[in-house]
Amino acid sequence: MDNTVRTATELLWSALGGDPALVDRVEYGGVSGLLPARLPVMDLARGAVAACSLAAAEHAGLPGPVRVDDGAVATAFVSERHLRVDGRAPVSFAPLSRFWRAADGWVRTHANYPHHKAALLAALDASDSVEAVAAAIGERKAVEVETAVYAAGGLAVALRTPEEWAAGEQGREVAARPLLTRERLDEAAPRRHTGPLRVLDLTRVIAGPIATRTLALLGADVLRIDPPGNPELPDQHADTNVGKRTSALDLDRPSDRRAFEELLDSADVLVTGYRPGALDRFDLERPGLVTARLSAWGDYGPWGGRRGFDSLVQVATGIAATEGSVSEPGALPAQALDHGTGYLLAAAVLRSLTEQRTEGGGRLVRLALAQTGHWLTHSLPRYEPERYVTESDGPLGHLRHALSPVSYEGGPTAWSRPPGVAGADAPEWAGA
Repeated sequence: MDNTVRTATELLWSALGGDPALVDRVEYGGVSGLLPARLPVMDLARGAVAACSLAAAEHAGLPGPVRVDDGAVATAFVSERHLRVDGRAPVSFAPLSRFWRAADGWVRTHANYPHHKAALLAALDASDSVEAVAAAIGERKAVEVETAVYAAGGLAVALRTPEEWAAGEQGREVAARPLLTRERLDEAAPRRHTGPLRVLDLTRVIAGPIATRTLALLGADVLRIDPPGNPELPDQHADTNVGKRTSALDLDRPSDRRAFEELLDSADVLVTGYRPGALDRFDLERPGLVTARLSAWGDYGPWGGRRGFDSLVQVATGIAATEGSVSEPGALPAQALDHGTGYLLAAAVLRSLTEQRTEGGGRLVRLALAQTGHWLTHSLPRYEPERYVTESDGPLGHLRHALSPVSYEGGPTAWSRPPGVAGADAPEWAGA
């Protein structure tokens, strides 16, 4: 493995506040070349899993090596594609969750959930068909569609280039902040755990559920709570809720609210994945509680209160433009912002618990898909062919050609002469 892999792990472990010396315990292996993309997606995936595994081993007090296998990482990052329910493949995206041509560009919508689909159709005044939605979007500008659909409670994002995102207010807000934030909230005494960690799971879709799925793997008692009238999509539930228990509570109903507060009073960890502000009317603070908050765009800036999903964050932040072509936007080979943020969220919880064991205090960690996207596009080394080519002048003219990959200390860095005209040299050894 090259230094890029270690660099990703070092950067993520540093963001989590971990001891730099522990990174030496990570061993990498497996099949190479997985999750190919223009952006360093595999480095993000490997580094996120390595940091999570290292945080788990640290919390458990296990001193042995931490092994990261590329095949396992790449498979887990597309876990939803490998799911089969009685032999049936899952439905990843509904027919109306896709790219659409607008009058001046592209729009991506997300309509997997019934209420988001209804909001999309209402905003466009369109019937429930691909043809009708395509016609409605095709006659409007992309940002107009984005604004109208969000105003109706749906989800649509206009395609932006990296430069356009960076120039916008939300892009500037994201760029000005770290990958994740960690805060101490109170001076509660260290907690002593005599049984499994109790994790209250208020998350949806992929990133948050992956974090709590990971905590369940590590022995936590994870209880997921959903609203009675809005359960998780069945295939999403089958993929991300392994290892957990689930319950339905209406927090606006007094009896359900009391049950929830009793659970929260005795919880060690609370993980939330709803848009910022959605849970503000509930008192979720408890002394000594470790709280992990996940959002799409961050809880700041003009987009702070917006809903969002991995696919939409890729479109807004310029990732889809980077991965696409001149004629059509593209996508990462996995929903890597979701999966990567999920493992980082679990790692942040574990690191908080490790620190809390000796220092006490309630903790708050915050992550956002947009922050992970910014980290992917700006913090990791990318393959840039220009770094490995050179230019020279000679008998054949001005050439641009690849450098040799053969390299060692004290060795040559380039050839001693350019190529000459074919057959023009005398048939003798140089210097003879």
